[in-house]
Amino acid sequence: MKPIDEQHIAEPGLVVLDITGGDEDTVRAVMATLEGHWATSGTAPVRRGPGEPGVRARIYADVLRPGREGP
Repeated sequence: MKPIDEQHIAEPGLVVLDITGGDEDTVRAVMATLEGHWATSGTAPVRRGPGEPGVRARIYADVLRPGREGP
């Protein structure tokens, strides 16, 4: 994955989340749940690293802004 850009964490509440799971469905479910709680970059592509266990995805979130299910 690309290095985390300073812009992605420049303000309070902004986070970068790297998610690793055993399968794509699990990682997608985690991203969907996070999207319901906070404003996120949405469902990201799931990647498999050669020689690495599981699959990975990265999303960006603003934990100060509600997501789809927020107030």
